[in-house]
Amino acid sequence: MRFRVICLIIYSLVWALKASALEVCGEPKQGELILFKHIEAQKLILHNNLNTKEYEVAGDGVVLAALHRDAPDLMNLEILSGNAAITHYILPITRTVWDIQRINGVTQSKVTPTSTADLKEIKREQRDLGRAITNYESGDAWREGFIAPVDGKISGNFGNQRVFNGTPKNPHSGTDIAAPEGTPVKASGDGKVILNGNNYFYTGNMVIIDHGQGLQTIYAHLKEAKVKEGDWVKKGDIIGLVGKTGRATGAHLHWGASLNNVRFRPHALLDINKKKCRIIEEKH
Repeated sequence: MRFRVICLIIYSLVWALKASALEVCGEPKQGELILFKHIEAQKLILHNNLNTKEYEVAGDGVVLAALHRDAPDLMNLEILSGNAAITHYILPITRTVWDIQRINGVTQSKVTPTSTADLKEIKREQRDLGRAITNYESGDAWREGFIAPVDGKISGNFGNQRVFNGTPKNPHSGTDIAAPEGTPVKASGDGKVILNGNNYFYTGNMVIIDHGQGLQTIYAHLKEAKVKEGDWVKKGDIIGLVGKTGRATGAHLHWGASLNNVRFRPHALLDINKKKCRIIEEKH
């Protein structure tokens, strides 16, 4: 009887430790993808200086989260457990030094559009893109892992401040991979095609794949797409050809990634199942 009581006490202490400790996998750095693991968690809420994002937790207690390019040095987290209890954490974020990329030779109308027709096309692109990257499906195809969609030289990194023809524009939302026009583009992971958009003003021909849990990958400036909306693709399937459509000065693939409508560095997907983990303790 005494032994049984001791075992129950030890079990309770271990459970309490696990309940207050949060496992973080990956590097908490601006523009990165990380994973959280927590016992009996239902939802994770991530607060930063830009917005508040809620992330649903998978059945095994795993949740994906993306850190914004301009995430603050400290982020507040809340874990909502099954008994409606809220546990608070503070996550230190490492800053990233972003480069400035100067791109010249772009058609000026693609830099400072003014025509009614161009502005109408931009609205169409924003509407379609917004619909796709706010899509949420509860699947977990992302667990099958990811590959780079094409081999080539990195010609533009995620997060770079971009200056077109001397005009500063928004930071780069993906990674550019230079490759000959017509090079096959592979699906970087399993998922469902949720957008096959043609001739967009900025991104040209674009495909977006949903991988579940609010995660999408983006493939832009394609010469042509080889899939249609609703198709289910496997990692490595050919989904299009490298092109130079939209705002592009040469043939390349713009590879992007979005989680819960937060863009992050797409190469962070490549080790999604192998990220190093550590424990952070509950904030008291």
